[in-house]
Amino acid sequence: MLLADIGNTRIHIYDGDKVVHLTHKEALKRYKHKKIEYITVKHQLKEELSLLKNWVDVSDLMRIDNEYSTMGIDRKALCLSRKNGIFVSAGSAITVDIVEEGRYMGGFLLLGLRAFIDAYASISPALQIEINQDVLLNQLPQTTKDGISYGIISSIKMLIEKHQSDKKLYISGGDGEFLASFFDNAIFDETLIFQGMKNALQKV
Repeated sequence: MLLADIGNTRIHIYDGDKVVHLTHKEALKRYKHKKIEYITVKHQLKEELSLLKNWVDVSDLMRIDNEYSTMGIDRKALCLSRKNGIFVSAGSAITVDIVEEGRYMGGFLLLGLRAFIDAYASISPALQIEINQDVLLNQLPQTTKDGISYGIISSIKMLIEKHQSDKKLYISGGDGEFLASFFDNAIFDETLIFQGMKNALQKV
């Protein structure tokens, strides 16, 4: 059985070995006859998804102790992947959630890297840059590009570390591998959401 995580911009499909990232249109066309269990945050696709007889929505099975009513399904699945840790999903938004002994302790949301960059560009054309992936965080920048890159990454890093203490840090998402490179002890794993889905499905 294939597992799918349907996000706002892409559908991520896991076959037990690797994850394939596709646009909504590509995934629905390529996998429409496959058997898939999925979770989705893309409510606009629900009607189209309901027409796929082999696709089963398992979003309601994603439950974690002490969750709140509007908590995203993808965040729940990510938190279900381990009983302890601080979990970061770096996608359109960056979500940070803490789990202790299988209980959700709380979390927060930040702008995703692209949203940060677009926000700077909306202030002035002079601030329209692409992030410097090699920016150094141990010295003050001396260019606009590095100044923005430093401001974005440092603010994310410091806020995560503020809440980390001795917890293991797990990072997933499209920008996850890049973000993980700024932490000494981060574990990047793009299958975390699917591990959480599997854990929830095994309890049924």
